[in-house]
Amino acid sequence: MNKHCMAVVLAAITVLNIGTAWAARETLNFEVTLTIPSQSFYILPSEPDWIHRPQQLVWNLPDSTLGGFSKNFDVRHDTSAIEARLDSAPYLSTGKPGETIALRVRFNNVELSADPVFRQVLSKSEAAAGMRVPLQIDPVKPVGGYRAGEYFGNVLVLFNARAPGA
Repeated sequence: MNKHCMAVVLAAITVLNIGTAWAARETLNFEVTLTIPSQSFYILPSEPDWIHRPQQLVWNLPDSTLGGFSKNFDVRHDTSAIEARLDSAPYLSTGKPGETIALRVRFNNVELSADPVFRQVLSKSEAAAGMRVPLQIDPVKPVGGYRAGEYFGNVLVLFNARAPGA
């Protein structure tokens, strides 16, 4: 009988310990993503964590100047040159009339515009070898200088793989 009571007590202690072990349980859930570019054509930021977040241009208070922004891209196209253009004129704005700051956008040191014509940013041989090239965005000081305010804007760059032989 004593052994039977001891077995019941041990079983009860075991059940209680299992219950308290689960009371402190935590579960972590996170996403993992990966982009493997095709070997024939890609234009990817070399530091992918920045592209989906707002980028801040730095205001230099002592000089009253606005700094630019530069990030690198890894690019490749195995059959022809790579071209680029802007979807629309790039600028920052407070939303109030007359409070805008135009932006100068260059990719691989080629200035881009919102013209419907694409500009070559890598030659066929450069594109075939694959390169790391800079995207640079610089403010253009407005006539009359910068005005105080909260400015926001978007820059949309379109890329084109030139048709082989073109």
